[in-house]
Amino acid sequence: MYNLSYFKENNADVVIDFMKQHPFAMLIAVDAENKPVATQVPVLLKERDGVMYLQAHIMRQTDHHKALEQNKNVLVVFSGAHTYVSASVYENKQQASTWNYMSVHAKGELTFLDDAQLLQMLSELTAHFENNADSPASYKHMPEEYVQRLSKAIVAFEIKVDSLENIFKLSQNKDEKTYNNILSSLNTGDAEQKRVAAEMEKRKDQLFRK
Repeated sequence: MYNLSYFKENNADVVIDFMKQHPFAMLIAVDAENKPVATQVPVLLKERDGVMYLQAHIMRQTDHHKALEQNKNVLVVFSGAHTYVSASVYENKQQASTWNYMSVHAKGELTFLDDAQLLQMLSELTAHFENNADSPASYKHMPEEYVQRLSKAIVAFEIKVDSLENIFKLSQNKDEKTYNNILSSLNTGDAEQKRVAAEMEKRKDQLFRK
């Protein structure tokens, strides 16, 4: 991970909130032959006794499932809004352009869950993302035969998070005038650029205290 102190978010609550807002994460592992495998999965964050756990599921008998049976050490990457930042808006334009982005890396060891835990996780996962107790797509409304048939094709797991790192690279290393120029430029751009600008705006007063 790009590791410069001034691009780090030091507020743990902000980091956790970011993970919750970007739950479709990249699960990365290595198989027995040291070949990488990756799958994007929706993730639930859990906490027990002050320890963070990530819960999700994948299809059975995929390359990823087989790799995880052999090597349970994983990396989960949560990614947010990102955008190119042109040096043309810098006060000193004779510098490299860059890319602003936010990312959290969670490392840990994976444990497979049993069938009962899988069904419980599916219920929680659906309820969380539907965010509507009366939704016809809620787990509780699905026919039992349908659930039993489909659940045989997937396997649930949780990851005990041993390491949590972040990079919130949002032009914190620029002078105030350049920072404001970047903000103005991004706020005239597309939705992704405006999301990055909004994150920069949150940090502006703290960066440039009078």
